[in-house]
Amino acid sequence: MNKTTSIDKIFDVICGNSIAVAMFFSVFICSCHNVFAAGAAGRTVAGTIIASGNGATDGSSAKAERRTVKEQCIVGEYHNTITADARARRARRGIIIVGSGSNTRAMEPYGGSIEKALGYAATVNKYRSQFDGGINIYCMPIPNAVEYYCPDNARGWTGDERAAINGIFASLSDSVKAVDIYTTLGNHATEPIYSRTDHHWAPLGAYYAAEQFAGVAGVPFKPLSEYDEYRVRDYVGTMYRFSRDIAVKRAPEEFVYYVPRDVEYTTTYINYTLDRTRTVVTAEAEPCEGSFFRNYSDGSSGAYCTFMGGDTKTVAVRTSTRNGRRLMILKDSYGNALPGYLFGSFEEIHVVDCRYFTKNIIRYVDDNAITDILFANNLIHASMEKTHESYEKYLVQ
Repeated sequence: MNKTTSIDKIFDVICGNSIAVAMFFSVFICSCHNVFAAGAAGRTVAGTIIASGNGATDGSSAKAERRTVKEQCIVGEYHNTITADARARRARRGIIIVGSGSNTRAMEPYGGSIEKALGYAATVNKYRSQFDGGINIYCMPIPNAVEYYCPDNARGWTGDERAAINGIFASLSDSVKAVDIYTTLGNHATEPIYSRTDHHWAPLGAYYAAEQFAGVAGVPFKPLSEYDEYRVRDYVGTMYRFSRDIAVKRAPEEFVYYVPRDVEYTTTYINYTLDRTRTVVTAEAEPCEGSFFRNYSDGSSGAYCTFMGGDTKTVAVRTSTRNGRRLMILKDSYGNALPGYLFGSFEEIHVVDCRYFTKNIIRYVDDNAITDILFANNLIHASMEKTHESYEKYLVQ
C-alpha cells in the first residue's frame, strides 16, 4: 500500500507526455470558456441554464439542477462573491486562512493539475471496460472548499480545480456517467456546505451532492425534511492541528449532520488493522454489525468520524428499500458522508476506501450483485497517482 498524505494519516488517528496533453487541454479550456458564461441569476452549463440556489434544503431547487451529463465541456465558471475581497494569509503546510473571529476559515490548497487528474479518468475508464454494461459506472469528483472560498488575491496559492474537473470529464468514456456537483455546490456556496475548521466538506454539502447523484442514477431521494438533525457544538476539526493557527482554534463551529427516518438498515463492518505507518493493512476482522452513525460529544475534534467511524474498514449497508439497485461507493473520507443520504435510494450500499481494501473487487462486485459503481473522491485525492494505482490494484489483487 502506498503512503497516505500526512493529513490522511492524522485523520485516521483521530478516528481510530505531457506537452501534447497540456496543449490539448489549453485549447480545450479556452474553447469551453464562452460556453460557461455565468449570469447574475444563473449559470449556463453546456447550454443548460442552472438557477442559483436560494438556500432551501427541501430538495425543490436541486430538482432543477439534476441532469445526466453527456457533454464533455460541462463545468461552468464559479464567481466567488463571498470571500473574493477578503484578506488571506498562509499558515503551516500552505494552508490558506481567510476571515477573522468567528468567521475564520482554513482551506487546504489544491496542488494538482489537469495532467495529474487524467490518471483518475483513465482508471474510471478501466473499470468501465472491466465490468459488464449492465453495471452503471459514475464519476463524481468532489471539489475542495478552496475552489469556492479562496479570495481573488490568493488564487495563485492553489491550483485550478474547475480545469481539472473539466479535464476528467472530457476524458471519460461515453458510457461513464459524469456527475457534476461543482455547479451544484457553487449554487449553494452561501450555505454551510464546507467546514471552516476541517479539511472535509460539511454533511450539508454531501447532501446536495447525493441528491445530484441520485438524479443522475434515476433512483428516489429523500428530502432533508425526512431526516432528524443532530449537532456537535464547539467543533474545531483537523485544520487547527494542521495549520497551528490560533485563529482557527478560536473559531469553533457546529457540526450538523442528518439521520434518515422511516427506513430500516443494518450496517456490517470489516475492520482493518494497520501497520505503524497507518498505510498497510496487516489484518482484518471478521464481519460484524454496528451503528452507521457514531455519537460525538460537544467539543470533539473527531466529529467527522460520525459516519462509520472513519476509513479503515469496508462497509455494507443493507436497507429496507426494494428496487434491485445495489451501489458501491469508491471513495476517500469525503465519501463517508454520502451513504446516509442514499438509504432510501438503494437496497444495499457498499463502501470501499481508496487506501484500505484487501479483496479482489471484480469478485466482490459479482458476489454482491452490484448494479452501480460510484467514484467519489475529493479532487486532491483524485489527482494523486497513488489513488489511481490503488483502484487498479483492487482489480487484480
